[in-house]
Amino acid sequence: MNELQRQRDYLALCEAKARMCRYLDSKNWPAYAALLTEDYQLDISEGTGIPVIQGREAALARVRASIESARTVHQVHAPEIEIEGDEARAIWALQDRLIFANGAGMSGYGHYHERWVRREGQWRIAALKLTRLLVEMQPPPQA
Repeated sequence: MNELQRQRDYLALCEAKARMCRYLDSKNWPAYAALLTEDYQLDISEGTGIPVIQGREAALARVRASIESARTVHQVHAPEIEIEGDEARAIWALQDRLIFANGAGMSGYGHYHERWVRREGQWRIAALKLTRLLVEMQPPPQA
């Protein structure tokens, strides 16, 4: 792979990840789902005991159930991306903030560990593992 193509792929992956965060926070589920491969694997098991979720539809259902009624902000930065042909591995530093319907909140810090594949000319995420370094919980406000 030449350097120009590597830079194009790097930028395309960064843009795809930015869209993924925006679609997640704006609850644009069709656009979010379009970024996932059909055989997508979601691993949020660390600290939760939830088994790895297999398949786009199952993962989407789990994400929706978790945050549908929450206000969320997901921000990623400091990407480490390795590209080899039509596959890429990425680690993104993550900061997320969630405010649930009852007013309780969560601020989290950690990393997304991801595997991306290029299919039909577009980068799609095939696997995501969330690791947490710090989680701060805020109780709901007192009535």
